[in-house]
Amino acid sequence: MKLVTYEREGAPRAGAFVEGDRRIVDLAEAHQAAYGEAYAPFASVQAMIEAGDAALDRAYETLGKAGPATVARDAVRLMAPVPVPIQMRDCLCFETHLKQSFAAARRVRADASPDPEAAMREFERTGALSVPKIFYDQPIYYKANRFSVIGDGQDVLWPGYSSLMDFELEFGFYVRKKGVDIARDAARDYIYGYTIFNDFSARDAQTLEMGGQLGPAKGKDFDTGNAMGPCLVTADELKDPYGLTMVCRVNGEEWGRGSTSSMYWKFEDLIAYVSRSETLHPGEFFGSGTVGNGCGLEHMRFLKHGDLVELEVEGIGTLRNRVLARQ
Repeated sequence: MKLVTYEREGAPRAGAFVEGDRRIVDLAEAHQAAYGEAYAPFASVQAMIEAGDAALDRAYETLGKAGPATVARDAVRLMAPVPVPIQMRDCLCFETHLKQSFAAARRVRADASPDPEAAMREFERTGALSVPKIFYDQPIYYKANRFSVIGDGQDVLWPGYSSLMDFELEFGFYVRKKGVDIARDAARDYIYGYTIFNDFSARDAQTLEMGGQLGPAKGKDFDTGNAMGPCLVTADELKDPYGLTMVCRVNGEEWGRGSTSSMYWKFEDLIAYVSRSETLHPGEFFGSGTVGNGCGLEHMRFLKHGDLVELEVEGIGTLRNRVLARQ
């Protein structure tokens, strides 16, 4: 099932895509019409996740009984599948992206110095801004700003302190149930479903602050910077997340593509690692990190005011957001 959150009369509503993702069934209304009573888990997608398999089974039953009353996708504003996730972690799962991004980051920082070529030689000598050894030893992640999440079709406001704006082609999963010290071979059962994630990035701010060795801050944490959607595809529908084509386009031009098959760390690795002595809860979101060739930095191309960024992941759909400079 493809679950969505859409806005109606200023309030979020839980729904499901039907008719080739062109229309939406409002789950609460459909249940009321079919069974003559309300069903509390249909109050939100987060409530559905928390209610577990019983709520998803009821959603399938409700869709089977739903009448012709649907709303056109184009007639409403989609929000992120979970508009304010209870927790967000973004991870580094793709080695190719890291290699290419660090090489580009050295160039960005060198170009900002008085003597760019001398700076590049110093980076080569010291090994600065290169893939850290720890990446190969254990999963690496940071906790993202869960309050800056937006959905498909919503505009991204360029932070006023940045002149190098970029996007990141990612996808990720929502945690299905509570667990701690989860074994890797049991971890797949903790995935509720998947969505597309665009981790918009202020590259100039990010490359400077990463020297502090505490992870990204203002390079990522600005309003509207975390785009997610257009839907949450439940794990029973997307059975294999490791063979999906991923494509990024800007104004209709393809900038890069990759595959989830190239993940160095799989989602099961992330669940097993993060859950060590730390309880995971239903609805937490894990991002995959950027697929190789999936951002402008890797190509030394950056966004400009008005650019439309489209991220497509096979089996999920396409996430579209326009970037607007602050006036």
